[in-house]
Amino acid sequence: MLYLLLQQLLEGRHYAYENILFRGTCAALFCFLFVLLLLPRTIRQLIKWKLGDRPEFDHASLNELTRDKSNVPTMGGLLILAAIALAVCLLADVTDFYVQMSLVCLVWLGSLGAIDDWLKLTSGRRSRSRDGLRMYEKLLFQIGLGVVLGFYIYKYGSGNSAVLSSLVQPGEMPAYKILSVPFYKPGLQLGALAFMLVTVVVMTGSSNAVNLTDGMDGLASGCVGLCALVFLILAYVVGTPALADKLLFPHVPKSGELVVLCGAILGSCMGFLWYNCHPARVFMGDTGSLPLGGLIGYVAIVTRQELMLLIAGGVFVIEAISVIAQVGYFKWTGGRRLFRCAPIHHHCHLGGWSEPQTVVRFWLLAAMFAALALVTTKLR
Repeated sequence: MLYLLLQQLLEGRHYAYENILFRGTCAALFCFLFVLLLLPRTIRQLIKWKLGDRPEFDHASLNELTRDKSNVPTMGGLLILAAIALAVCLLADVTDFYVQMSLVCLVWLGSLGAIDDWLKLTSGRRSRSRDGLRMYEKLLFQIGLGVVLGFYIYKYGSGNSAVLSSLVQPGEMPAYKILSVPFYKPGLQLGALAFMLVTVVVMTGSSNAVNLTDGMDGLASGCVGLCALVFLILAYVVGTPALADKLLFPHVPKSGELVVLCGAILGSCMGFLWYNCHPARVFMGDTGSLPLGGLIGYVAIVTRQELMLLIAGGVFVIEAISVIAQVGYFKWTGGRRLFRCAPIHHHCHLGGWSEPQTVVRFWLLAAMFAALALVTTKLR
């Protein structure tokens, strides 16, 4: 809104606010300060509402290690989402289709996470309680969002007939149909059904992977911040025709506004990390982790960098694979475990690493994956 207001008032003149990187940086700074300054009051309110976490694992030793986390307020993700939404509305072009759909994604998954958290945290106050939403219920809403996003993004892309001249000859393949593949210049062409399938898988996978990573003080917020930084750069590249052509990426018209979204995610996570680092004073809960993962996945879909997400979000991939492997091995062997506990950060914790050591080492891995993702932009 602020961006549109300035655009109306200063029509015909060129100022810094028109630069997307400038607005993305402003979004990061705004969200950092917004969360940093308002989170103490939010923590007090969450304590007043008695929304304290009750971590419980299927492992006695891990329950003993995490006993000090009981009653730490959760659902702090509400402030993260508020900061992101406010920054996007103020600093991005809200008439842009991709910006509008990002807000839909934020509200959809934020509501899903909030309902799940609320059911968990208030289960002891109701005679007929549930331990949060069931897995199939979460998947149903995540898949539904993926179908909605896939349909409308593909439909909108078909109206933007810009062609990636650096990958194909003009008139051959529109950018919205290209699945960019690291190390492979031409990319892959997707039809409507394949596009929707990829969108559903990415949205569901990224949302749940970040949710699984959110199990230690500062782990998810730090890793999401690093991943958001990578996609801030990628969104700028893909949204700028000259850069996209130079680096052999599909140019997606009007996707550059997602730089503001990525900057907002980065700033919010850094502000939240101030109070979420060990020993954490607040947790984001599913209210924060589900939409943060979904928003990163959404940016990857719009920029046609779904496979790059596997590199930039390498920590999330490792965490998700460890859970899948643990469950599969447990069923296959009739009760034996592949890891001491899954996700894998708990395996490391039980193996003798302290919680701060585990988190910092996973941050280092996330930084290396982020660097690798950026390096691949020159290896086409």
